[in-house]
Amino acid sequence: MNPRLRMRSASAFAIGAIMAAILLAGCGSSSSSSSGGGSSSKPIVAVGAENEYADVISQIGGQYVKASAILSNPNTDPHTFEASPSVAQTVSAAKLIVQNGVGYDDFMEKIESASPSSSRKVISAQQLLGLPDSTPNPHLWYKPQTMPAVAKAVAGELSALQPAHAAYFKANEKRFEESLQPWLKSLEEFSTRYPNTTVATTEPVSDYMLEAAGIENLTPFSMQADIMNGNDPAPQAIARQNALFANRQVKAFVYNQQVTDTLTEGFLKATAKAGVPVVGVYETMPLGYTYQSWMKAEVKALEDAVAKKTSTEKL
Repeated sequence: MNPRLRMRSASAFAIGAIMAAILLAGCGSSSSSSSGGGSSSKPIVAVGAENEYADVISQIGGQYVKASAILSNPNTDPHTFEASPSVAQTVSAAKLIVQNGVGYDDFMEKIESASPSSSRKVISAQQLLGLPDSTPNPHLWYKPQTMPAVAKAVAGELSALQPAHAAYFKANEKRFEESLQPWLKSLEEFSTRYPNTTVATTEPVSDYMLEAAGIENLTPFSMQADIMNGNDPAPQAIARQNALFANRQVKAFVYNQQVTDTLTEGFLKATAKAGVPVVGVYETMPLGYTYQSWMKAEVKALEDAVAKKTSTEKL
């Protein structure tokens, strides 16, 4: 497999096509862009850069929002994504956008800059959490503090766009926060029931959740970052990782289902040989889940691995 490219490294040709699509879309929609944002008769057009954010928008906005996601396929590598002209048109038409930030979905900022709109509301999870651009782990949706902050911001921006439905949005926000409690409780219970749990990982996809559950990740972050960014880890790091499995120093192997190559597949073989259970994690929400049920399923998979030695490679 070729080294994976960060999303920010889209080709010049693709960027040029995107800009052209935005200009064409702008020629046909300039008269409507100023009138549709505050109307309560039409659903608010909203976009989540990743489908987990689009799901939260939908839960808060309900019947008054039409939300779509740019990244939604759990069988593809989000890091190799390049925005297309159709994506540019979708983003430029949105009145509300929620994106991750921390360099993970920089293509969104490029499109937004190419199609400026004074009526468009943009929410960045990075900015809500006050995180610097240098934040090493961009997978913010696994951080327990992220989605409550996003839900609150979404409710606020939707209320600004359609003030007549502010109470509805606020009630949905409250309902959403309450629905997160079983997941948060399961993280707390895991840390109590299974203290000193150790795991190995391929990438820092779920590291925020592992930390919240009191789990120690024995894979050095430098190696996780190498795999995340498509770089070759040092041979010594690979040997150390394989030793974690061979010596059964970890209770589970947390494996990014959306990014695989010969190295990570080799780790899977090593875990199978050593009898170390595997837990699959994702960068975009798997089909059939809400954000809440997805997070709860991941904790359940971790618990099954530690308590029952059962693998859940795919949700």
